[in-house]
Amino acid sequence: MNSNKEQTSLFRRKPIAESEDKGLKRVLGALDLTTLGVGAIIGTGIFVLTGVAAAKYAGPGLVLSFLLAGIICAFAALCYSEFASTVPASGSAYTYSYTAFGEVIAWILGWDLILEYGFASAAVASGWSGYFQSLLSGFGIELPHALTSAFSPEKGTYFDVIASAITLIIAFLLTRGVKEAARANGIMVAIKLLVVLIFIGVGVFYVQPENWHPFLPFGMAGVTTGAATVFFAYIGFDAVSTAAEEVKRPQRDLPIGIIASLGICTILYIIVSLILTGIVPYQMLNVSDPVAFAFEFVNLNGLAWIVSLGAITGITTVLLVMMYGQSRLLYSMSRDGLLSPVFSKISGKGQTPAKGTWIASIIIAIFAGFIPLGDLAELTNIGTLFAFAVVSLGIIVLRRNHPNLKKGFRVPLVPWIPIISALGCVYLMTRLAPLTWIVFFIWLLVGLLIYFAYGRNHSLLNPNRKNR
Repeated sequence: MNSNKEQTSLFRRKPIAESEDKGLKRVLGALDLTTLGVGAIIGTGIFVLTGVAAAKYAGPGLVLSFLLAGIICAFAALCYSEFASTVPASGSAYTYSYTAFGEVIAWILGWDLILEYGFASAAVASGWSGYFQSLLSGFGIELPHALTSAFSPEKGTYFDVIASAITLIIAFLLTRGVKEAARANGIMVAIKLLVVLIFIGVGVFYVQPENWHPFLPFGMAGVTTGAATVFFAYIGFDAVSTAAEEVKRPQRDLPIGIIASLGICTILYIIVSLILTGIVPYQMLNVSDPVAFAFEFVNLNGLAWIVSLGAITGITTVLLVMMYGQSRLLYSMSRDGLLSPVFSKISGKGQTPAKGTWIASIIIAIFAGFIPLGDLAELTNIGTLFAFAVVSLGIIVLRRNHPNLKKGFRVPLVPWIPIISALGCVYLMTRLAPLTWIVFFIWLLVGLLIYFAYGRNHSLLNPNRKNR
């Protein structure tokens, strides 16, 4: 039992025994989690960012950028896996920090993740809209220009209706039940993996090795900047851990899902980037659809159309998992008293936090419709890297405070792997633009104001909490 002093402290910790909850249905297995992770990871990164990163930052050395980002993610994934098997509750890094560091750090991380999932979802929806409109134009269908993109009067656009629509469609799917969403996700993951494998199987015969020279046109500095840029491509494996309370055997299945999905995607990223820069000179890859463009470059236009369709499918799964992670994060923070109870109200046949999902989704739909894609994506990387660094250090604290805690998975070489993971994340954060840091700190400051105005007083760990 915590002392009253600790209960009123900013660093009061949530007991691990209280991390379990019976409100959500346990229906997911290791395969569901792996496809959920692959669904979240393979999408915008592989179909969009590969070209931009190669052309602007890394050249053919993009393969090293993906390898570097993948190694840092792998260390973070090990830390996530231990937490997920120890604290099998919804909320991901937020819940882990609550048990390791205490409430105010958990709030900061939860608020950070709201930023990550929310803006990433809006950014992905905006990217989905671009691909879908391109596909429609192939059939001679054109939307009114004012409704084709975000608010930009000088370009004659005011609202991206497609981006908002797909966000609300995904919200409807999520409120039907997690098993139904996972089933739809599994089908779409299979489709986009098939498309990626087609690109690899066909593209390898069109590789021109001379396109790989010079291999590092921007030097190692370009490789590290490229790694910070393509880190967006790895966002998603952490969303697997938000499903903890809906997993049949969390101690066993969560580590499998996290590590397997990350491993599969890292291998595919490396192979695709190698083939892509081998087919097309890197200087020509600064396009919105580099994988499809590569097939067009070698006059395989029919396959380029198939790749575009696969990209739409792939980005759909990313949006589904990002919005799923957002809804479960809000559910956890609300259940702990830090946010309004509307976000943790379970309802409907699917036993999901439907009202909270709809509220968050409508806000995301507004962002996706009005704010340009570039502005939406700027903060996603820094939020994710910050979360990974905190979770990594949390393993050291967890081991110190709970040395005899039973775990389904244990990070090897503690404290060295968590320290390397945290330092790697912080290093990539330093490669991001100064404006990104400024906006990030403003976001955290606003979050702290909300915590002291509402969350601290309503927290379930506050013995003097106000009625909710």
